[in-house]
Amino acid sequence: MPGSRSRRLAALSLAIALRACGRLIPQVAAPLPPVAPPAVPAPVPAAASALFAGLKAGPEVAALGLRQADAEGALASFRESCPRLLTRKDTSGLTQGSDWRDACTAAAKWPTNEAPRFFATWFESVRVGDGMARVTGYYEPEIAGVRTRQAGFDVPVYGLPPDLVRAREGEAPRNEAGLLPLGRYDSDGRFVPYHDRAAIEGGALMGKGLEIAWAADRIEFFFLQIQGSGRLRAPDGTMMRIGFAGQNGYPYTGIGTLMRDRGLVGPGTPYATSMQGLMQYLRDHPEEGRAIMQANQSFVFFRELNGDAPVGALGVPVRARSSAAADPDFVPLGAPVFLDVEHPEADGLWIVQDTGGAIRGANRFDSFWGAGEEARRIAGGMNSQGTALILLPKGTLARLNLP
Repeated sequence: MPGSRSRRLAALSLAIALRACGRLIPQVAAPLPPVAPPAVPAPVPAAASALFAGLKAGPEVAALGLRQADAEGALASFRESCPRLLTRKDTSGLTQGSDWRDACTAAAKWPTNEAPRFFATWFESVRVGDGMARVTGYYEPEIAGVRTRQAGFDVPVYGLPPDLVRAREGEAPRNEAGLLPLGRYDSDGRFVPYHDRAAIEGGALMGKGLEIAWAADRIEFFFLQIQGSGRLRAPDGTMMRIGFAGQNGYPYTGIGTLMRDRGLVGPGTPYATSMQGLMQYLRDHPEEGRAIMQANQSFVFFRELNGDAPVGALGVPVRARSSAAADPDFVPLGAPVFLDVEHPEADGLWIVQDTGGAIRGANRFDSFWGAGEEARRIAGGMNSQGTALILLPKGTLARLNLP
């Protein structure tokens, strides 16, 4: 949730590890080569948005064959998005806040048992670019954790450090997104990069009172950080929900790519290119595994959440099987999207309510599956190709001069 998922920037298949992510144990004959610094992603052109990707009117929404249960979930999530839709700036260039007013007004009183008709009545579809979509999945992990440190719970879950700040104007160059970088000011008043993952795991933040909880398993917590939110379950059964609060300013490095390129997972190895396969390798090779995880210098900080679901980048709860993440430069946050992909469980309507550090470009989506083992399994195996249609309020295409 990446809430922004810079978050999420989390069950991962190789595709999720790339965005982010048998039991015969191979022996490592020699140490792994030194970890190279993570590559800096190619800058995204300032003009990269849906308007510049090319638009083409899609079919009538009534012709899409919306399923009742699917449309009901999407309608409920759309209602939750409406207050934000009406006020936020749409960086995709497709809509204005006023475009959504009539649909949101209608949604408030629309009968749930006629949800498919709601979308057919108030929306029209558009393809962005060629409309060819790639869909991965994320979920809300639940791992063992406690509020107060105790035996067996030694992995700190940090809140946002007060010394993590953006550089003052003129003291550091802006990044490719045009923002001043995140970092900290040292004892001499110089702006420097913030502590990376290795430094933080080495104790750079210990003793500063930043711990909001403690996890039992470093590997499970690493993957929770990729997801951007999750649940901590204590031995007494009590649960604490945590969500994305910030990130240390380093680019995300997907360890799945690293492990695949080194021949550690995938064809010819005992380890699958799923989240489960990556985790098994890390457990079977703890020393090398720690170095691999630290190759992802990005570190996520958390805050406690008190609602009934994680909160996405739109500022509203993300709902299982109804919410998705996308690049807001190509899809208005809060908009419905209709997916038709290889994995049939991902077909149908989703409401875009979240973003992710690796969810970039046109027709790239990350579907949210909730919590629990089934969600973990589906999200971990979700890497599907197909097509996407963005649903916009009727009249939008005419304003954009599309036939």
